[in-house]
Amino acid sequence: MTLTQLKYVITVAASPSMNEAAKSLFISQPSLSTSVKELEEEIGVELFRRTNRGICLTPEGEEFLGYARQVVEQYQLMESRYVTRERVKKKFSVSMQHYTFAVKAFVELVKQFGMDEYEFAVYETRTYDIIEDVKNFKSEIGVLYLNEFNRKVLTKLFHEYNLEFHEILTCGIYVYMWKGHPLAKREEISLEELKEYPCLSFEQGSYNSFYFAEEVLSTYEYKRLIKANDRATLLNLMVGLNGYTLCSGIICEGLNGSDYCAVKLKSEEKMSIGYLVRKGVSISELGQKYVEELRRFQDKALG
Repeated sequence: MTLTQLKYVITVAASPSMNEAAKSLFISQPSLSTSVKELEEEIGVELFRRTNRGICLTPEGEEFLGYARQVVEQYQLMESRYVTRERVKKKFSVSMQHYTFAVKAFVELVKQFGMDEYEFAVYETRTYDIIEDVKNFKSEIGVLYLNEFNRKVLTKLFHEYNLEFHEILTCGIYVYMWKGHPLAKREEISLEELKEYPCLSFEQGSYNSFYFAEEVLSTYEYKRLIKANDRATLLNLMVGLNGYTLCSGIICEGLNGSDYCAVKLKSEEKMSIGYLVRKGVSISELGQKYVEELRRFQDKALG
């Protein structure tokens, strides 16, 4: 296995055909095909499936591609630093469910390290996409939750994708709503009392199984339910329709403002929020610092 072969795989994966990939690499198509085939034989894995319509990555190929990109990117960083003497920004990205405190931790990380030497990316996205992002090295860290209902299914998926989940905090379930909601001043609220108000849930796209729901109690038969795909829309619906969502109870007023509150839900349900990483891959310095920032919210987790 050579660095050149890894670069070939990356280029082929991004091209509509082997012929187009060969043109962009300035080599002949037979030479490229032979090199990729030799690599597949060496590692014992079929990376690409050849069809009448061209080529496509196999599931094993997608996993290999993630590792190949990481190796090539690290080499390019070393080359820029020690050979061409260029200043190349280090990269850090994280994918997360819609947790304000996870965004807050990201903000603090950026403030600590600055953006002169680092390039940052943050993705508030769907549960399955978080898992895919970490699997494919799009993000170094993923932030999501497990509970008794989804733990077995998601843990099995983590194992299949060679991922590890590390718990950060365990908390009870809270109702997140705007302070003008009729029930906002209550100390505790039951689901029965909430039935006349719309429950707001983050839409999960093609992977809309209850196991991938971002909110706990996903199998409960809500009388009124509205799906949305971003935090700003949910906040607007809370004010406009007296809607609510279920959350960890950790509020960051500095980001969302002081117009919202969290009220304890009458439920024994617990959720474990943690971070997802590639098994056997060392966490970068920025990744370690981000995890440290996440752990600062342990004391703010409400039981």
